[in-house]
Amino acid sequence: MTSEVSQVSLSELPMENWMAHLPSALWDTPLCYMAIPGSHNAITYCLDKNDRSPVDLTQPDMLQKLDKYMKPIIRPFVYKWAIAQESSIREQLDSGVRYCDLRIAHRPNDRSNDLYFYHGVYTTITVEMILKEIREWLDVHPKEVVILSFSHFLGLNQELHTLLVSTIKSVFDSKLCPKMECVTLRKLWSQGHQVIVSYEHHIANCHRELWFHIPYWWANKCKAEALIEEFERRKQNGRPGGFFVTGINLTEDLKYICSHPTESLKDMVMSTYPTLLSWVKQQKPGSNAGSLNIIAGDFVTESRFIPTVIALNENLLNRTIIPEP
Repeated sequence: MTSEVSQVSLSELPMENWMAHLPSALWDTPLCYMAIPGSHNAITYCLDKNDRSPVDLTQPDMLQKLDKYMKPIIRPFVYKWAIAQESSIREQLDSGVRYCDLRIAHRPNDRSNDLYFYHGVYTTITVEMILKEIREWLDVHPKEVVILSFSHFLGLNQELHTLLVSTIKSVFDSKLCPKMECVTLRKLWSQGHQVIVSYEHHIANCHRELWFHIPYWWANKCKAEALIEEFERRKQNGRPGGFFVTGINLTEDLKYICSHPTESLKDMVMSTYPTLLSWVKQQKPGSNAGSLNIIAGDFVTESRFIPTVIALNENLLNRTIIPEP
């Protein structure tokens, strides 16, 4: 039966299985033309708070020196502005996240080959542990597809890159989708692929399972209005071919932090989400010049961000009558 009046919004789909529940009209749409919710700095919920971790080496020299000699005073500020997600990777995936921004590092003076994530400081959980957690989640969600973006490598030599690629292949095995021109849900489901890995290093040239780095539009703004203005300007020049990310994550600078001493990154993000989400609602996925694809943000499980992005795919449906079971 079909109902001429019922309009089931895609935002009402069960979030942990939203891809499996998409209408069949979207199964042959290339994923790079769909709206996909993503997590910026996805693994920052487990930063090392025991002061064992040094400040990461991308931080300004002044901050590294202050942290070395004034750690009890400096560290609370670092944590407040470094944590971009409070939910675990499982919770993010259950909430509908299908793109993860993964920043990989080898800790300085670490004699092991263990790799970690980082943002301000390093995580307590290794990369391999997180990848295995994602694999376990995918095993019980066989129609969901995740895009994992490995980038911002810090302290990795060629040997560690080779080891990381080997770990990725070992953990995901046949779930890895090799590079291909047009990837759709129907094609992925038929071949049992669930993981697209993009890798920001030339080693990706040597492995068919590693996709080239997915471009990330970063506005580098601390105010929502300025971020929106920047993305509207970029949209006028047309979208990239293939996958790309629009990061609605705001960026604090030292001036902002000093003028808001009692705030945190979460305070800044949550206060601007209403403005950002009203802009997101106006966006459209697809192949047109001004279309968006992956949209990533901070604290993604704390608002209506994920269902709002998923609902944008209604723009790709020609029909307005939704079949009822």
